Amino acid sequence: MNAIVTGGCGFIGSHLVDRLVEDGCNVTIIDNLSSGSLRNIEHHKNNSKVKFHNADIADNDAILPIFKDTEMVFHLAALADIVPSIEHPMRYHHSNVNGTISVLEACRRHKVHRVIYAASSSCYGIPAKYPTPENEAISPQYPYALTKYLGEEYCMHWNKVYGLNVTSLRFFNVYGPRARTSGTYGAVFGVFLAQKINGRPYTVVGDGKQTRDFTYVTDIVNACITTAYNNDCAGEIMNVGSGNTYSINRLVELLGGTVTYIPKRPGEPDCTFADTSKILRKTAWKPKVTFEEGVKIMLANMDYWRDAPLWEPGTIAKATADWFKYLGK
Repeated sequence: MNAIVTGGCGFIGSHLVDRLVEDGCNVTIIDNLSSGSLRNIEHHKNNSKVKFHNADIADNDAILPIFKDTEMVFHLAALADIVPSIEHPMRYHHSNVNGTISVLEACRRHKVHRVIYAASSSCYGIPAKYPTPENEAISPQYPYALTKYLGEEYCMHWNKVYGLNVTSLRFFNVYGPRARTSGTYGAVFGVFLAQKINGRPYTVVGDGKQTRDFTYVTDIVNACITTAYNNDCAGEIMNVGSGNTYSINRLVELLGGTVTYIPKRPGEPDCTFADTSKILRKTAWKPKVTFEEGVKIMLANMDYWRDAPLWEPGTIAKATADWFKYLGK
């Protein structure tokens, strides 16, 4: 089996590469390293079954030949994070929308059998219903969420018009080893673990009672693999979550340490919680890693975040100023 993973040097993508190699696939990674890192795939550098192409997925002429003789494509390449998307919306549209169309066209031209698109639960914005089903109203609150949703719409359109065998998986709050340590203020685990390493208090937003559907990365990878081998999932949009929702205060309790509170941010839901009944009904997938187990694994791999940016209330306030400026209306 020949598989392509776009964004294969990233957090989720690199774990997916590991799983595909374990399953005996030949894996080609396409990544421009704008947020991914070769460090994440370093253990495959002498593996003849893994190939790496440094390329921009939006450059169709550059990536088109790579898709020849490929059976499966997992499209994970994207720019993430809220604040940078507010500051640079064109950059996000280029990567997340133009890049997705380019990948879809490469798949169509080379008659790829199965395509899995990594969508985002951020498309729901602040939903009215919990657990949140796939038919909940779409209400993106910032350009990242919008561009990921537009990418999903193109996937479904290529399925409808061209018969491309594509499935969209809406991921909820993915965490695990290799989560990004870039200079952008972002995911809570990276922020908290760097603070723990440096003996600083955790910067908890609001009162910490807000909850998130923290889903461990290998459960996400298993969902990608399971749906890729299930043709009944073609043309479907499905949530992927942990089956529960956990407060930030519970995360702090598991990590251990002191807390400092920072202002609640506009455009953020008080809860994220996936209704996963559809994927549970249509496939054999189910989440396996409990939140408590996942946090233990994160603590055991804490050295990965030793060089991550250290965020404190002042630097967070500066980094998120545009968040409040544009979303706090």
